[in-house]
Amino acid sequence: MKTLSRIIAGTMNWGIWDKNLNTTEMIHLINLCIENKITTFDHADIYGDYTTESQFGKAFHESKISRDKLQLITKCGIQHTKGRPNKIKHYDYSKDYIIWSVENSLKNLQTDYLDVLLLHRPSPLMVADEIAEAIEKLKSEGKIKAFGVSNFTSSQTELIRQKTKIDFNQVQFSATHHEAMLDGSFDYMQIHGIQPMAWNPLGTVFRENTEQTFRLRQLLATLVDKYHVGSDLILLAWILQHPAGVLPVAGTVNVARIQQLFKACSLELEKQDWFEIWTTSMGNKVP
Repeated sequence: MKTLSRIIAGTMNWGIWDKNLNTTEMIHLINLCIENKITTFDHADIYGDYTTESQFGKAFHESKISRDKLQLITKCGIQHTKGRPNKIKHYDYSKDYIIWSVENSLKNLQTDYLDVLLLHRPSPLMVADEIAEAIEKLKSEGKIKAFGVSNFTSSQTELIRQKTKIDFNQVQFSATHHEAMLDGSFDYMQIHGIQPMAWNPLGTVFRENTEQTFRLRQLLATLVDKYHVGSDLILLAWILQHPAGVLPVAGTVNVARIQQLFKACSLELEKQDWFEIWTTSMGNKVP
């Protein structure tokens, strides 16, 4: 498996769910990310009500970018009511469905293989042996290079890990949502060689007006002056500094921000500043 980029480009908002980028705009954005060392692209089959993968695939095909220049992640398992004839949103991790989902994503993304397949959310009805059979078949056929989960607890991950190798777990993690480093999730991942990815890595700092986000924005204003970078880079650096080796999934399509994102990888916060971000978010000192 090729190494994933230290910061991952999230594509959830590229399609009809938000930015509704056309093919030319997607080609430009893919190239821009790669030029700025963001070579891994995070998808899910449900994004854009099952349309964003194929839009990205069309752009990727027309871009003529070599497959070796980027890495593709996608997720499966969520059965939406939009885009498919389901009467209720549910999860499906049957062997046949996982295999069909991967083959459908390969067709949509116009590629022969996925660098990483993730199970999107845990299901009470998932059968570990059946999941393992699907994953081993897909690996043996070269259709996926690595496998992981998303939003799984440690015990849910262990259920699957007992049957097949797990390389990644994509969870919510940010300065405003830091439970994964406190509830044993990151400890478990480090013990078992599972690398975390973090969705929504900026949390709610800039999207909500609460006592927590107000405190953080005040602190960030002082840290921006100290480190001479944007507050978003400070928040990413805070994530990157965790010893679990977290890979942030950044969903921005802003050109100027994309050009700056990778600077977070070389920004090392002083230990007391790292703790101040955490304790400011909590609203109290460490015990």
